[in-house]
Amino acid sequence: MTPINRRSALAALGASVATLATGGAAAQSSVTLRLHQFLPPQAPIPAKALVPWAKKVEAESGGRIKVQLFHAMAMGGTPPQLFDQARDGVADMTWTVLGYTPGRFNKAEVFELPFMGGLSEQSSRAFHAYVEQFAADEFRSVKLIAAHTHGPGLFHTKAPVTGLESLRGMKIRGGSRIINNMLGKLGATPVGMPVPAVTEALSKGVIDGTTIPWEVTPSLKITELVKNHTTFAGKEGLFTQTFAFTMNRAAYDKLPADLKQVIDNNSGVETAAMFGRVMDEADKVGRDIAVKAGNHIVALDAAETQRWRRTAAAVESDWVKEMKGKNIDGAQLVSQARALIAKYSK
Repeated sequence: MTPINRRSALAALGASVATLATGGAAAQSSVTLRLHQFLPPQAPIPAKALVPWAKKVEAESGGRIKVQLFHAMAMGGTPPQLFDQARDGVADMTWTVLGYTPGRFNKAEVFELPFMGGLSEQSSRAFHAYVEQFAADEFRSVKLIAAHTHGPGLFHTKAPVTGLESLRGMKIRGGSRIINNMLGKLGATPVGMPVPAVTEALSKGVIDGTTIPWEVTPSLKITELVKNHTTFAGKEGLFTQTFAFTMNRAAYDKLPADLKQVIDNNSGVETAAMFGRVMDEADKVGRDIAVKAGNHIVALDAAETQRWRRTAAAVESDWVKEMKGKNIDGAQLVSQARALIAKYSK
């Protein structure tokens, strides 16, 4: 081999080695994140929030972040275990209802109080901002991507709820301890359970109705199982539940700086607002399905709604008193929550 050919061969070999090394480094800096949640894949949040979020992150990372979604508890466990699955690394990310772990998120509970929130996008902006300012310590074990709420809560029942008296004695599903306390104050018999259990509970007569927003009614077949829906006057719903989309802290910390930035760019108030928009749009779809099915939608007037507000006010008093016993200024947190809701509702 001539000297020139030898130099060419060595150069080619060097280029090949460099390419392999670069490829190996790229492979090392890529990651697959497992995202676990409790709803079926066709439900609004998985289909129109989590999947688009995952695709956006993949695109912005140049394909170096892959998000593998596991729907309907496919990785095992129960919905109340999801937050800890993210904390402990069983999954890299989870989306769940905070109220499924009662007593865990004391400060965040304020958004579940009766007649607190309205449209989901506005309320979700307010809730994420509230968590960052007043409840960050409750999420310090994870990387918080978004904290959000659903839209106005209402009743879906087998027999119509036309006023406060007609609710009495009904077995009604509640999704958190705050909502269950409210149901008891209103005269119902509260039955606590995660939302995936509602369909079977209604079909077997375990419950007479449920408290959920319109958004999730299609995936649970609610309009087929009950024919009555009761809404309230004013911007606020009877109740709101809170949600958290979180990431395992160690999984986040070991990402290279540029991939951390991709996650950071897709976290925060605007991400919470995106989840809220999905829920608001899905509320319209759920209601339209009930209307087309010929179901009975009861719209309580302002006077009757005010009766419910007065009766449910004791739930807020109970919560403030309970928080005082935990050295938390509940009254101040209620004030801050309402101020943030007003700010983001303008």
